[in-house]
Amino acid sequence: MDDLGQAMDGRSDMRMLGGGNPAHIPEVNEIWRRRSAEILANGAELEETLANYDTPQGKHAFLDSLAGLLNREFGWNLNAKNIAVTNGSQMAFFLLLNLLSGTGSDGSKNRVLFPLCPEYIGYADQTIENGMLITRPAKIELTRPGFFKYNVDFENLDVSSDISALCISRPTNPTGNVLTDQEVARLAGIAGEKDIPFIIDNAYGAPFPNILFRDVKPYWDKHVILSMSLSKLGLPSVRTGIVVADESIIEAVSACNAVISLSNGSLGQVLVRPLIESGDILRLSNEVIRPFYEDRSIAAVTSLQEAFGDDIPYRIHESEGSIFLWLWLPELPISSAELYERLKARAVLVVSGHYFFYGLDCPWAHADECLRLSYAQDPVKFREAATIMDEGK
Repeated sequence: MDDLGQAMDGRSDMRMLGGGNPAHIPEVNEIWRRRSAEILANGAELEETLANYDTPQGKHAFLDSLAGLLNREFGWNLNAKNIAVTNGSQMAFFLLLNLLSGTGSDGSKNRVLFPLCPEYIGYADQTIENGMLITRPAKIELTRPGFFKYNVDFENLDVSSDISALCISRPTNPTGNVLTDQEVARLAGIAGEKDIPFIIDNAYGAPFPNILFRDVKPYWDKHVILSMSLSKLGLPSVRTGIVVADESIIEAVSACNAVISLSNGSLGQVLVRPLIESGDILRLSNEVIRPFYEDRSIAAVTSLQEAFGDDIPYRIHESEGSIFLWLWLPELPISSAELYERLKARAVLVVSGHYFFYGLDCPWAHADECLRLSYAQDPVKFREAATIMDEGK
């Protein structure tokens, strides 16, 4: 994060393929400018946004609007008691992972299992007690020349009695993987049989921002804790995370909010609520945001293919969603961490893949052969970065 911040502030020549900042999409930014002007012009709405504490659960009008949207879109039987707002989805996971893991009063250990490793780096250091997150290595499927895909290895997925929850991201950061409907249903079935929560991180998913390039269905039931966010809509700075869950989970998250931050920030909820009520958030996601990122994904893959050619062995994870490409270099003679440093010295900032392989029972050499590349920024810069990566082979 220090490298990312310094690069953003100090080096205009840096090719920023690291970090998770969303793109600045002109049509999206225009909506935020319009909504900001509307709030400023309406004294009552401005005061509602800035001058009052919200409840620890969030603004009631926002919660009602979102429950209505999710019910209309997916047929879920939700109400405002099933939804809580947090100060960012990162905060949501800090609360959830610590609520669901740790040492009990009887000395027993409760751990959260991530069944598809590599998985999002932001989970790795969330628990107050060490060793509470465990992961299982994915099965690697070679899908077509130059590409591959991770799948859940159900044959080796041992959900022991100390597992208190399952957790996945869909689409997955870092790889752009989207678990199939069958994989999700099977994991949900396991969670139901064990009577444990199944956490689905939906920060890039449907109905917003819907950065999904595969035809899959969002999933929720009484065992599911669904995390959502306004960040990838283009609002990362308003820090608005959303938790959709059983009422008991929402009550616990709200109580934690009250202790840790007293209440939630209002700006994101007020900015977006009219778009939720009108359904415009669906048009924005489906007609603007998703096509924008899909075009950038295609351009990024083409840039890597043209730069690398047949010079070096490489495979790209099938780009199924999110804002990242995951590059596997199976004959890399150095570690991905060392490659990261070499690329940074040449004004290319990526993220070394080894950070995403936490919680494994034993080392996996594959962890040192991968890079995460963001394609959210300027495609010209991405193409330049791909050329530099090839030159350094």
